[in-house]
Parts: sequence; structure tokens; C-alpha cells
Amino acid sequence: MAEPTTHSEVPGGVEHVEPAILGIFNASVIVALAMALVIGLMIAKKVPAAIGKSLDKKIAAIREQLAEAEALRKDAEALRSEYEAKAKAAGKEAKAMLKRAEGEAEAIIAKAAQDAEALVERRKAMAEAKIAAEERAAIDALRATAANAATAAAAKLIAECGDAKADKALIDSAIAGLNA
Repeated sequence: MAEPTTHSEVPGGVEHVEPAILGIFNASVIVALAMALVIGLMIAKKVPAAIGKSLDKKIAAIREQLAEAEALRKDAEALRSEYEAKAKAAGKEAKAMLKRAEGEAEAIIAKAAQDAEALVERRKAMAEAKIAAEERAAIDALRATAANAATAAAAKLIAECGDAKADKALIDSAIAGLNA
């Protein structure tokens, strides 16, 4: 890289000279002096203090936002723990409800088994009573048939064996059985 020069060559052998004030102040010195003057004016007009105040205000606003964010985080943690506690309680309540429901279901099943057993016993007793009634009815019918057969047989025997004398003796013995 080439070194910068303060003068440049012009074709034809004539040298071009950079403009300068009083021969000592060239363009770079003037720019440096202008910058120093601008910086000095800024310091005199208290621009750095204004910038500092502005930065302090921004810092305070950021701190305020951080404090607000911290408060929101604490609120969120409190809400999270509250809802975790509610979820735990709901889980315990659900388990208790399930346990109660299982107990009730077992009680209902036991009651249904008892009711079914009682129903079977009642039906068995009714069937036995019906069978006994049918047996009694059959025995009564058999007795009635036997009595009818005996009456018919007795009537036939009496008709075959009976004469007036035998009838009188039979009637007398029947009357004697009534008086006794």
C-alpha cells in the first residue's frame, strides 16, 4: 500500500501543492481543529450531561420493567403453586370418589345377591307350597274317588244281599250308633 502524500504530481513536471492556511494549516489540521471546537461546544452546552440523564432515565425505566417482570414472575409462581395444590386436591377427591363408588358398587352387588337369594327362596317356597297343594288336591280327589267307589260297591252289595230283614237290622244298628 502506498503512503499518502500531501502533494500530488501533475503531468508535465509541475507539482501540485495542497491548500494550506498560512502554510502550516493544511486540511487535516483544519478538520482536527473543527472537531475539537465541536467537542468543546458540546461539553460547554452540557450535552454529555443530557446524554447521561437520558441514559439514566432509560436505565430507571428498564429497572422498573425488571421489577414489574419480577413481580409478575412471583405472581405466576404463586398461581402455579395454587393450581398445583388444586390439581392435587382434585386428584385426591377423584380417588376418594372412585373408592366410594367402588364401595357402593360392592354394596349394591351384595344386596342384589341377597335379593336374588331371597327371591329364589320365596319361589322355592311357593313351588313347594303349590306342590303340597297339588298333592293334597290329588289325595282329596283320590279319597273322593275311593269314597265314591266304596259307596257304589256298598250300594251294590246292599242291593245284592239286602232284604227287608237285613235292612231293618242295619237301620237299628245305625240308630243305636247315633244314640250312643
